[in-house]
Amino acid sequence: MTDAAEPNPETSVAARLLALQRIDTQADQLRVKRERLPEREQLAAQEKQITAWEQRSAQVAIRLDKLTSAIEQAEARNAELNTSCDRLEAQMKTVIAPREAEALMREIETINVQRNELDDTELAALEEQSALDDERAAHLASEGALREALGQADEALKRTCADIDVELEQLGEQRVVAAGDLDESIVRRYESVRSSAGVAVAELKGHRCEGCHLDLSAAEVDTAKDESVAAGYTDCPQCGRLLIV
Repeated sequence: MTDAAEPNPETSVAARLLALQRIDTQADQLRVKRERLPEREQLAAQEKQITAWEQRSAQVAIRLDKLTSAIEQAEARNAELNTSCDRLEAQMKTVIAPREAEALMREIETINVQRNELDDTELAALEEQSALDDERAAHLASEGALREALGQADEALKRTCADIDVELEQLGEQRVVAAGDLDESIVRRYESVRSSAGVAVAELKGHRCEGCHLDLSAAEVDTAKDESVAAGYTDCPQCGRLLIV
């Protein structure tokens, strides 16, 4: 009687499971890489700068509107006070009684105090307005460079993501082939373990499962070896992964 042919390790269930796991691991690593790209961080930084630029633009615009309104109100109020002062000074020329003259002079002094306060308020508003106008001009001049940098960061991210997507597509095609080489029941078992444990297949190194890094007892190792001879794999008694012996 001739000896039974040794199974080809390249086509064994164990080899196919390990191949499928390698493909999924590579794909998982690529997906993580895709989310943690330095290009993504650079784009986020550029977006943050643009957001800050837009917020400052809005703040300056709002403040300039308020200053313009304050200046207009001060000028309108000053005009009213000037009219009142002109009327009182005209009355001063017609009064004879000292008390009436004193009352008119007090009113005029009060108006003059108000006008001085308004002048100070208007001057401060004009100075701030001038400073903000200068700031806005410089601010607007910086927009082009910021938006160009944003566009470049966006394009860099898209290019890198596209390259990764090509790799993921290739791995997806390889996965179809790898999974197709396995019985449907094994694939279902694999997918079930993968959904809960992330990595579905682990190798037994000595007495240790490389998936959970826990040691199996001597009896468990013997059982695992026996079961793997028939099925090509067994279940780790510690973590439930598909254990390749």
